[in-house]
Amino acid sequence: MITLIAAAAENNALGKDNDLLWHLPEDFKRFKQITSGHYIIMGRKTFESFPKPLPNRTHIIITRQEEYLVEGCLVVHSLEEALEISPQNEEVFIIGGAQIYEQALPFADKIDLTRVHIELDADAFFPEFNTSEWNLVFSEKHFKDEKHQYDFTFETYIKK
Repeated sequence: MITLIAAAAENNALGKDNDLLWHLPEDFKRFKQITSGHYIIMGRKTFESFPKPLPNRTHIIITRQEEYLVEGCLVVHSLEEALEISPQNEEVFIIGGAQIYEQALPFADKIDLTRVHIELDADAFFPEFNTSEWNLVFSEKHFKDEKHQYDFTFETYIKK
């Protein structure tokens, strides 16, 4: 199963200048819980936005740079190559960025989306997807509080 996991604003904004637009601890907690123990596929810029590799996950980094190497991570040069080396019998997560989400959407079986209820200026966006081709199987609303600057909803979609 191939799952796209992302947090996106109402206008599908993901980030700006290779950084997130918000700090939502519950979203980070859910991301960690869902992806721990699994393969995560990402573009090079997404990987480089982390201070260090995320613990308890196998990282597959997609890059056009032929000589790019990261100790403890798998480096490939296409989404197809990333999917080929991923385990076929378990859930694999696509974690960004925008170009990788766009390429992976046709292959996805599931979307775990944190919909952040605001529109923000961005330079990276989650791809539009036709909700008539997906079943919303889970939705859980959270309201802004002292730790969360915006309202947000956890949503899980399964391809029909």
